[in-house]
Amino acid sequence: MKKYILLLLAGLFGCSGGNYPPLDVVDNVDINKYLGKWYEIARLPNSFEEGCFCITAEYSVIDSTTLRVVNSCREDSPDGEFDQANGKAFVVEGSNNAKLKVQFFWPFKGDYWIIELDQGNYDWAVVGSPSREYLWILARTPKIDDELLNTLLTKASQKDFDVSKMIYPDQSCFD
Repeated sequence: MKKYILLLLAGLFGCSGGNYPPLDVVDNVDINKYLGKWYEIARLPNSFEEGCFCITAEYSVIDSTTLRVVNSCREDSPDGEFDQANGKAFVVEGSNNAKLKVQFFWPFKGDYWIIELDQGNYDWAVVGSPSREYLWILARTPKIDDELLNTLLTKASQKDFDVSKMIYPDQSCFD
């Protein structure tokens, strides 16, 4: 849980200014389709997920503008101690649900912007921050095919994310 608390502090205080163009998000997110479990396929390095294996995030409804977020992982190995952090995600008004503010430790919130999304069944999503410091590729399954992964990495690169630094977590406990 301590790892996820650092997320919010890093999101508020660790954002580099950078001279990036505005970060485009998807046109609309159907929150009901976005709910449920997501598996982390890839991410940019961050301190709060160091040593994490078998990483998931699960979303459920609290009310019309707030989601419950439960992030989970195994520490230090696929058989390691189970670690879980509970938080909330708040829909940013006027974003058509594509921009959220995530909070694991009051009063700190971090940007969670949905920048790519499978418009069919919501089988995958790419989430980032406008600072380009945070990026996650998520899927409904613990693995995706290489062609899709490469396409998503290319799209993230085109939005000025440094995908050469991506980490691909061990998800073997889901095999």
